Amino acid sequence: MLQSANPMPRWTGRPIVLVGLMGVGKSTVGRRLAGRLALPFVDADNEIEEAAGMTVSEIFDRFGEPYFRDGERRVIARLMDGKPKVIATGGGAFINDDTRAMILDEATAIWLNAHPDVLAERVRRRDTRPLLRGRDPREVLEELARVRDPIYALAPIHVASHKAPHENTVEAIMRAIGR
Repeated sequence: MLQSANPMPRWTGRPIVLVGLMGVGKSTVGRRLAGRLALPFVDADNEIEEAAGMTVSEIFDRFGEPYFRDGERRVIARLMDGKPKVIATGGGAFINDDTRAMILDEATAIWLNAHPDVLAERVRRRDTRPLLRGRDPREVLEELARVRDPIYALAPIHVASHKAPHENTVEAIMRAIGR
């Protein structure tokens, strides 16, 4: 379940940033992880929606993905205040070169990875994901994984998310960060 680019990864008190494809459980796992570590939890997408006064889908529809990604980068930069917390990012946040460099420099990045079949099953439950509108979720997620996984793999800690309770993923993260 656990892989790591660093043989002895340890959490140093910096913000923990969860990265990975949509549906991998970054928000759900992040909330639970924050509870276990007695830290604040922040969902970057929620922060973006609050700052913009509209949903992520509305931002995509009205202004397009590049505009959204720029706002996402600015919000994540604001969240990177050096204080311990758990941050769940949107699936594309870590793909942006500037956002990724900031996360790798200022936080402990953890890649949550799951098979596209597991992800497709999870995302079918909600119709709020702009990149999936009118498309087969399995096909989209498979293509996104092909393109994004090599970039997500730059995170120093890798944790697999299986078709199992999210608490299993939280436990794997706790072990990975030495807690």
